[in-house]
Order: sequence, then C-alpha cells, then structure tokens
Amino acid sequence: MSFSIDRQSLDELNLMGKFRQGSVYFLFNQVKTRGGEQLLDKLFKQPLTDERLINERTAIFQFFQQAGLHFPFDPQQVTLMQEYADAGNEQGQLGSYLNVLVKKSLSSLTRDERYKTLIQGLQATIMTLKKCFAFVVELSAMQGPYQNRVNEIKSILETQQLMKLVETDIYKSISVKSIAEFDYLLKNKLNAAVRTVIDFISETDLNIAVGAVARAKGLTYAKALPKAANTLKAIDLKHPCIDHAIGNDIEMREQSNVIFLTGANMAGKSTWMKSVGIGMYLAHIGFPVAAASMEFSIREGIYSSINVADNIALGYSHFYAEVVRVKNAADATSTGRHLLLMFDELFKGTNVKDAYDGTLAVTEAFSEYVNCLFIVSTHIIEVGEALKGRSNIQFTYMPTVMQGTVPRYTYRLEKGITEDRQGMMIIRNEGILEMIGN
Repeated sequence: MSFSIDRQSLDELNLMGKFRQGSVYFLFNQVKTRGGEQLLDKLFKQPLTDERLINERTAIFQFFQQAGLHFPFDPQQVTLMQEYADAGNEQGQLGSYLNVLVKKSLSSLTRDERYKTLIQGLQATIMTLKKCFAFVVELSAMQGPYQNRVNEIKSILETQQLMKLVETDIYKSISVKSIAEFDYLLKNKLNAAVRTVIDFISETDLNIAVGAVARAKGLTYAKALPKAANTLKAIDLKHPCIDHAIGNDIEMREQSNVIFLTGANMAGKSTWMKSVGIGMYLAHIGFPVAAASMEFSIREGIYSSINVADNIALGYSHFYAEVVRVKNAADATSTGRHLLLMFDELFKGTNVKDAYDGTLAVTEAFSEYVNCLFIVSTHIIEVGEALKGRSNIQFTYMPTVMQGTVPRYTYRLEKGITEDRQGMMIIRNEGILEMIGN
C-alpha cells in the first residue's frame, strides 16, 4: 500500500520546495547533477511502506556517510554524457560511420557544430567511464550494503568493449573510423549499459549528498519496524531546519497512542508537532532524521491540521475549514490505515464553549483508533481534565517561565497539563489597554 499525504500536510510541514530556503527538500538538495536531483525528487515524493526497504536504504546512506566519500565526477562531463546517450542512433555501423564522416566534413566547410558536439560528448563519456571504473574498484574493496550494485556496475564496465573505451586516451588523435565505432556502440549496442552507469552516478551523487548533510548536521538514521507494532520512539527529536533547535523525547505505542499537548501560544507546540511530522516523513523515505535515536512503526500516511486557513474561493470560514479538515481525517482513519494524525489548536475559529466541546469530542473519538498515532494540541486546558480517565492518552505540555512580568519559553516538553495563563499579562506588557484608554 502506498504512503498518503495531502498537499496541505506537505505545505504545513514545509517538506517540498526546491528553491524555498527553509524547506526540508532544500536542506538535502546538495546534489551536483541533474540525475541526482531527479532521484532526490523521486524519493521525496514516494515514501516507502516496507520496513525492509527503508532499512536497506538507510544502511546505504549510512555507509556513504561513514566512508566520507567525495563525488568523483565532473558534473559538466556527466551532463554531456547524459545528452550524448540520449541522442541515440538507430543506424547500422556503416550508417554511423557515414554520419560521422559527413558531420566532420561539414564542420570543416561550414560552421556546423554537430561534429564538435559529438566529439565533446564522446570525450566526456570516456572520461566519466574512466572515473566510474576507478570509483567502483575503490568501493568494491570497502564491502558494505551497496556491494551488489557496485558489483553490477563493475561487471558492466569490465566488458571487453567498454574496457576498450575506458583505456582510450582522449588526448591522442583518434581516427574517424574509431570515433564512428565508439559512437555506434555507445548509442546502440551498449546504450542500455551506458544508461545503467549514468543511473549509478545519479545514485552516487545522492548517496554522497545525503551522507554529507547527515554528517554536517549531526543527523542519525531511524529504524523501521512493522506497522503492527504501532510505536514511535525518539530521543532528542528536533526540527532539522532550525539552527540550534531544542530537542525533545517522544514515545507512543498502542496502549498510549494519543498525546494531548497543552501550552501557551508561542510556547512551541506547533514547531514540536512539525518536528514529529517531518521526522516521520524523512524516516519513511530512508533519510536521516534530527534525533539522537529513533525507531518507528510503518505508517501508511500523515495527516496534519496545523495552519488551516479560510477558503474564500469555496466560501469556507476559518471554522468550517477546520471542520472539513477533521472530517477528511475521520474518513482516512475509518479505512483502517495506520496513520499519524496531528491537530494543532482544534476549532480556534469558533467560540470557547464550542471549541471545548469539539476538541473533547474529536480527541475521544480519535483515541478509539488504536492503530493510529494521534497528537492534538490546545490551550483550552480544561479539555485535558475531562480526558484524564482515558488510559491511552498521555499528557504533555510546553511550559512558560515568568521572569518578572516577562514570559520565557523553554521549548522543553514536560509531563502533565499546563497551568500557564499569561495572556492578560502579555496584553498588559504591550501597553494595549493604555493605548486604548488614551
């Protein structure tokens, strides 16, 4: 079963965004080639729901991180090789020879650039194949989880015809006949092999980039468990895109699958929920997470409601948009899928009495789905008191520490329900009442 996450959840967690500084994608987009970026796109858009595949992928990233390898290829040469392989040539060997001969003649008589482009593509391909062969020889001596893929590429490069290319000195004069022969082989007979090598280079680019980010940011790798275990445990989990972020621990399981989170506005509830969601998403694509350690049961989707806005186009008020969001989440959970659901400040678009009743009813209803993990935050602390009789709900809060009349936020989770009520104090600190009185 595929992993599901909708556009709103992606946006709220700021997961995507190739050029959006601060997005999770932007953090990992340290690749050097077009192929590497395409592979990064693919992995980011296709989270896995098989714990074996996830753990295999994390092992490969970890291998490259520990090896401390640098990308051994020239990105410009890789691009030329890709374009050269994509050009294709369905002609026979004789036709290829005549085609090269015509291009060479035209380049001498006119300003035709096709022969020059062909030579540049061929040279880039030969140089890249040379570097690739040296790199797989280095990798094959290291042994590790990537060994099968390395052996596959090494066996391709060691074929007689490709070795002839690898051993060619591009700085010496090459006859038109040899150029035509190479061109025919690379664009016809050996084209599939060349494309496999290009794919390997893209994988290498991504593996090295992810490992480098993990090393620079002090990230670690989560262990995936079967979905039936229905657990999430992380030590010092934090937001990966916030410098000097404060980390917190989390532990959820089937008998304690609901977290009821309280705290004042600005205490850090939303950021903490985003940290959990981002950590779970990264874990499902096998990427490193911002935690000292983490293990998780496979989820089949993530559903969040953190920054719900009104929808003028559909005629939705803020409150009605919140109701629709909860309804969609209820539809998703009723399918029996193993999900992570997160709701921040439920029903803040209505009056306090309705928000209390709605938050209590929704939390009680969702707590019945023991195959899901559910986090709900609110500053209506009275709801927590009404939920204390439910054994599968754990209560945590983000405290506010008062320094005189100035609130300070620790961003450190504590067990229990907050008793902080500093709203009026903040209003007075800002001098609003005096301004109105004047």
